Amino acid sequence: MEITQGSPSTRGFGQPDAGTAGSPAISSDFETFLKMLTVQMQNQDPLNPVESADFAVQLAQFSTVEQQVRTNDILSSLGDRLGALGMGQLLGWVGMTARAELPVKFDGAPVPLTLRTEPGATEVRLVVEDEYGRTVQSVAAPLRGGAFDWAGVGDNGQPLPPGTYAVRAESYSGEALLGSHPAEQSLRIVEARNDADGTRLVLETGQEIGAEEVIALRQSK
Repeated sequence: MEITQGSPSTRGFGQPDAGTAGSPAISSDFETFLKMLTVQMQNQDPLNPVESADFAVQLAQFSTVEQQVRTNDILSSLGDRLGALGMGQLLGWVGMTARAELPVKFDGAPVPLTLRTEPGATEVRLVVEDEYGRTVQSVAAPLRGGAFDWAGVGDNGQPLPPGTYAVRAESYSGEALLGSHPAEQSLRIVEARNDADGTRLVLETGQEIGAEEVIALRQSK
């Protein structure tokens, strides 16, 4: 199991590192300003000193630059803390079992599914299509849906070849189609990461989904 963080531009919940990148330049400007002000005070003409108003403006600029340096330091520290918090939240996903609507990766063994059907249906059909969109199986399914073990057998009674299949439950009232829902699978999460599109989860089958696609989440047995 592995947790990755994604690209630098999205590290720490999408917080950019602009504050950290700009800090050295501002610190340099701050030190240069301080040196210039000191040299000016040491070398000013006693017969023509700097006007008090101009001196006050320079001191105000000095204070502004100092505050900016401190602000950038605080933002940099805050960004590091948010990044650590983000990794801690990602850690909570790994090892959990997520239920989501997914194509079925079939390897010859029965696949546990969860079917969602429409209320009032008088017939429910489990429809299976291969990766080319061809229907390879259409069989009756429980009216109430729920847990269903798909054996991966075609309409000809022969086992289907290993591959990826689209499985859905179609609910009918007579001949009228009430609704169609992709089958749901419960799979263990093996990796979580932050991407530009949000939190991405890699499942034990190698399939990848967004955190917003998770229908249910539970502890793995």
